[in-house]
Amino acid sequence: NSIREMKRFIKKVHKMKRNINDSAYLGDLLVTGYSVFSRNRLFGNMLGKGYTVRSAQLEMSMIAEGYYATNSAYKINSEKGARTPILDAVYSILYDNKNPKKVFKKLADKLD
Repeated sequence: NSIREMKRFIKKVHKMKRNINDSAYLGDLLVTGYSVFSRNRLFGNMLGKGYTVRSAQLEMSMIAEGYYATNSAYKINSEKGARTPILDAVYSILYDNKNPKKVFKKLADKLD
């Protein structure tokens, strides 16, 4: 689902052909999702455990750049209009203070 969403987003944002299988896209997604050393994964796990965004940021001694990237991608997509249910869900957790468990339960029902 993430890869398909990235393809839709990239297609709307960049009119030139992009290969989603390049490490800049797919590799970064896989490392972020699976590496125990990923700052973004640590940040997400903290939110899932009930930390607020601010408390997770203060607890970490590093920056989880996905927090800022989510805001940028969301703003870009608000002008481009790709279907991005994952981005929308993450944005609602990070910037609208929605409950992660409820948001991801609802998201899971939307995805195949």
